[in-house]
Amino acid sequence: MLANTKNAPAVENSPAQNKEAVNKKNVYKVEQLNLWYGKDQALINVNMDIPENEVTAIIGPSGCGKSTFIKTLNRMTEMIPIVKTNGSIYYRNENIFNKKYQVEYLRTKVGMVFQKPNPFPKSIYENVVYGPKIHGIKDKKVLDEVVEKSLKGAALWDEVKDRLKENAMGLSGGQQQRLCIARCLAIEPDVILMDEPTSALDPISTLKIEELVQDLKKDYSIVIVTHNMQQAGRISDKTAFFLNGEVIEYDDTATIFSSPQDKRTEDYISGRFG
Repeated sequence: MLANTKNAPAVENSPAQNKEAVNKKNVYKVEQLNLWYGKDQALINVNMDIPENEVTAIIGPSGCGKSTFIKTLNRMTEMIPIVKTNGSIYYRNENIFNKKYQVEYLRTKVGMVFQKPNPFPKSIYENVVYGPKIHGIKDKKVLDEVVEKSLKGAALWDEVKDRLKENAMGLSGGQQQRLCIARCLAIEPDVILMDEPTSALDPISTLKIEELVQDLKKDYSIVIVTHNMQQAGRISDKTAFFLNGEVIEYDDTATIFSSPQDKRTEDYISGRFG
């Protein structure tokens, strides 16, 4: 993957900056995406390019389509019978809505971390190896390596390396969430989707997750839904503001928070509604 780079500020670009812009890749390209729950339209003409090896934050008030949007990125929404969609989502230049596209492949490449930690009622070790085992890995040595690598990647190894046989339900809330991230990393995804991953955590655990996200973007592309605008400002490279199912504004995070172009964005960020 390309190394992470920040977009240049709004000044005349140098040749090196222009080359960087040309070489920057997008992991997703969303075009004219619409989604309905029955007769209720939840997403309206969404167009977004999601860059590789960056953190993209999705902000907006409750019920604006944030979680629905990221769940379309690995086709989780279609598990609900009344959902219908049109438009296109290109992941690595392939339309995931193509009838021949294998959704199982997509969900191994695009991992998901949910709002509330959801470890399985199994040992810490068995939580991490669950995905690799499903994909046919049985070699104990390989599984041991996966566990250590994944837990280190989730900044949890040092805290649990002597407790791998213990039930994961005995971990603290923050540790459980990092375990869920480790479980996601164990299947070696390309993209990590995070739906309000710190909303149920205390401030110290939240800080650990935020530091982890910053570290993970070196190797993964991350899309995070958050109600916490300060969090979006701290950890994201780009921010999209959703309102009533539409993308009102999408830009570099610094631009969104310092000089939004749409008054609705400004009103939301300043706390006038939401």
